[in-house]
Amino acid sequence: MSLLLRRPSAARLPCPTRPTAQRFSTASATLFSVPIEYRIDHERRVVIAVGKGALTSEDFFRYKREAWTQPGVPGYDELMDVTQVTEIIDPSVEEIRRLVKLAVSMDPPDTPSRFAIAAPKEILFGLGRMYEAYRSLQPGSTKTVTVFRTLKEAMEFLGLEEL
Repeated sequence: MSLLLRRPSAARLPCPTRPTAQRFSTASATLFSVPIEYRIDHERRVVIAVGKGALTSEDFFRYKREAWTQPGVPGYDELMDVTQVTEIIDPSVEEIRRLVKLAVSMDPPDTPSRFAIAAPKEILFGLGRMYEAYRSLQPGSTKTVTVFRTLKEAMEFLGLEEL
């Protein structure tokens, strides 16, 4: 299956069918369900996110705003798994720059952390590398971003043996 890039149609903007966050909790982790599903693992101090299907830049912004404003989460490591993404709708350099600025604004100034992106498809790997480059150049960024071709490599970078 190949990855598609396309501009949004009028039927997709705004996207009223996108679900709002749903929260599921266990003793050590909380799972949130949005177009990008994520789990906050407080024991391992990591946010694990999985994108599936077709995603827009707004999906990434929504994920950042929801996950990284949760109590205690700033300063955690992060894993973004985009191995199941089939389509990126209207990707742009400007949106990546805006996302970087939002993410950096959420970085605690004295807490370095790591962000691993698992992106086996060429376009997603390229977009991830662009994000990595802009993030490394942004003043105030305290998160080291690295893009990997496999989920296993990304997990090893973060010291995760299992999800």
